[in-house]
Amino acid sequence: MSAPEFDTSQRTEPDPGSEPESTADLTLVEAVRDGLRTELARDDRVLVLGEDVGRAGGVFRATEGLQEAFGRDRVVDTPLAESGIVGAAIGLATHGLRPVAEIQFMGFVYPAFDQLVSHAARLRSRSRGRFTCSLAVRMPYGAGIAAPEHHSESAEALFAHQPGLKVVVPSTPADAKGLLASAIRDPDPVVVLEPKRLYRATRGAVPTGAHTVPIGEAELRRKGSDVSVFTYGAMTRPAAVAAEELAAEGIDCEVVDLRTVSPLDRERIVDSFEKTGRAVVVHEGPRSGGIGAEVTATLQEAALFSQEAPVARVTGYDVPVPLHRNEDFYLPAAVRIVDAVRETVRC
Repeated sequence: MSAPEFDTSQRTEPDPGSEPESTADLTLVEAVRDGLRTELARDDRVLVLGEDVGRAGGVFRATEGLQEAFGRDRVVDTPLAESGIVGAAIGLATHGLRPVAEIQFMGFVYPAFDQLVSHAARLRSRSRGRFTCSLAVRMPYGAGIAAPEHHSESAEALFAHQPGLKVVVPSTPADAKGLLASAIRDPDPVVVLEPKRLYRATRGAVPTGAHTVPIGEAELRRKGSDVSVFTYGAMTRPAAVAAEELAAEGIDCEVVDLRTVSPLDRERIVDSFEKTGRAVVVHEGPRSGGIGAEVTATLQEAALFSQEAPVARVTGYDVPVPLHRNEDFYLPAAVRIVDAVRETVRC
């Protein structure tokens, strides 16, 4: 595949910030498409590549209509080869373009893992700052849609552990567009994990036009005083349901949506914990070595003397994600979060 013949000497500089004039009511997948369309229009260095992203519009229709609008040189259908997709994207990025590579499902990214950790993540340090790799890799992640094996992975900890990679996980349509735009504009590689169970689960107000959300900043979804619930992505919904149920019992939960799992917003995490003194971390990835362990260690290191009870984790289990018959037993449901919060508050 040859690189599009863009004049990279005439570059469009990134907008200084987000100043939306209006909003649109979009689903999360519609917000992803809107974000891609906006960035393709505002910067001719941006291109999209992946399996079926062109004529078919993507397996979840996230790229529907983009090839018709921007042409086959900027919305590129690739062979079914994840290592080739990411490898080609790295080459394009090192020549000044801003590729957005799509992996159809997170469970298929492992052949490309070597490209990400051995090359994309190391270009800045390997070249002592002379080269960067502005690359966004999008992939649907997580369970909850009754998909077969390899279609429900939640392996964000693998990427978060790798120096040189940033990892963002939106939970709202507005954040899906804003974090994606920030990933595309970032000078270094960013993994964008999209919770596919939320693609069409809800709608929300999304700023029209250019819109960014800062990478590395968590968002306070619900203020509370008794216990902090730290979560992200698809798990923000059961966490919110649990918080409302517990409020009826007089337990006031603070819900913090991490939004970026690498780098973590440690300042907001610690600030919340110092206020409540209790914490429950919720994610659907496996428990051992997961993001919850990193949040817990952060609290121990930075806010030990604020701690009123052991930090609890409500997570997936240390097993492959089961097929759909047992999927609900694997995923952290609101009832598991409620039980963990009750236990934490009783300590």
